[in-house]
Amino acid sequence: MKNVLFIASEAVPFIKTGGLADVVGSLPKYFNKEEYDVRVMIPKYISIPWEYREKMIYKTHFYIDLAWRSQYVGVFELEYNGVIFYFIDNEFYFSGSKPYSWIHEDIEKFAFFSKAALSAIPVLGFRPDIIHCHDWQTGLIPVYLKERFSEGEFYRGIKSVMTIHNLKFQGIWNLKKVKDITGLPDYFFTPDKLEAFDDANYLKGGIVYADRVTTVSSTYAEEIKTPFYGEHLDGLMNARANCLSGIVNGIDYDLYNPETDNMIFAKYNQVTFRKEKWKNKVGLQKQLGLTEDKNKFMIGIVSRLTDQKGFDLIAYVMDQICCDDVQLVVLGTGEEKYENMFRHFDWKYNDRVSANIYYSDELSHKIYAACDAFLMPSLFEPCGLSQLMSLRYGTVPIVRETGGLKDTVEPYNEYESTGTGFSFSNYNAHEMLGIINYAKSVYYNNKREWNKIVDRAMKKDFSWSNSARKYEDLYKYM
Repeated sequence: MKNVLFIASEAVPFIKTGGLADVVGSLPKYFNKEEYDVRVMIPKYISIPWEYREKMIYKTHFYIDLAWRSQYVGVFELEYNGVIFYFIDNEFYFSGSKPYSWIHEDIEKFAFFSKAALSAIPVLGFRPDIIHCHDWQTGLIPVYLKERFSEGEFYRGIKSVMTIHNLKFQGIWNLKKVKDITGLPDYFFTPDKLEAFDDANYLKGGIVYADRVTTVSSTYAEEIKTPFYGEHLDGLMNARANCLSGIVNGIDYDLYNPETDNMIFAKYNQVTFRKEKWKNKVGLQKQLGLTEDKNKFMIGIVSRLTDQKGFDLIAYVMDQICCDDVQLVVLGTGEEKYENMFRHFDWKYNDRVSANIYYSDELSHKIYAACDAFLMPSLFEPCGLSQLMSLRYGTVPIVRETGGLKDTVEPYNEYESTGTGFSFSNYNAHEMLGIINYAKSVYYNNKREWNKIVDRAMKKDFSWSNSARKYEDLYKYM
């Protein structure tokens, strides 16, 4: 039996700001329970809903030194969906309304969390063989594990895995201040360790000191070895290439299931979609005030509206996308210029563009079920979850070939009748427009082929159990 402890800054259902929380909260329950005992540790934020906080069981408390003060560490426990979650309590650090604030505060907060998490392990009655760290917030854990926690008998032999969910976020701050906060000796702040471009870099420390480094798709694992995607760490990623691998994230197939989803207008599956899926489109057209027409080609976008997601490409050819025979439904918030752009086109083409500049879980499910195609032209995408959801709902993804999008969407080949979506490779607005028009022509002129694409898309398995098997293989040889 191998014991694994996930340590991260967020996990569903307790606290979520992005895809990281889905991975940390959902993945552990899919491991083979006979071979792996996987538990999770996150901060006990005051913003965790009361329904969970009131059920937490107090385990113990103690004090640790951080910078120049002594800090309280409380440890709580809660079992959820058969997985044991531990919570590190400290009101000074975790009482904000959101899990993250200004970077200088977060740098100290997660130095505290890393140290507290490692210090708490001996009192849990659970000794992990592997500590699995997620993103820069836990980057110091592999460092501390090799530094002050290496002497004790208890910690000897504990291995660490560092998973990069998005290399863009690294936890970078002033070298001198980080030295003070972390209490690490000068020896750790050299260019081959935590120092990078005269600053201290938490994620870099984690990558240097972890036994294995993973990221959330195999293409992204290759991409981050290049200057364009490497965010100034491409040299390090190449140096650690022998320990680096990519494992695609999954989605919860119970939660995202068109056959049982109560949020959508009409339930369907891979066999009945031809007869039932269109009812979702007409229901959504009615709800959003679009022209009601079950045959109209409908494209969906559910996303943060940022440059990373390729919205500069969409902005460039928006008039050409919104022609008579297309409807476009957008859901999300983000950069003001994109929010306003979609509002403008909603005003300009009111019968065929619907801009919903907010976030709603229910509306996102309706969009996944109603649309014919789903657009994701990302500049970079470590894994991406929206394309997995759209495949699950038989909504054909149109993506740029990068990161997880390239690994999960197989481009349609009309000569061999294969593929689960449409893709383009260069980051170019007209190349994207060309592929949208190609998808549209298949939809209107060859409905039988289109339905076969939908059929293949819905047969794909990107559930968490698939990812869990791959992590098990990784752990097995550590």
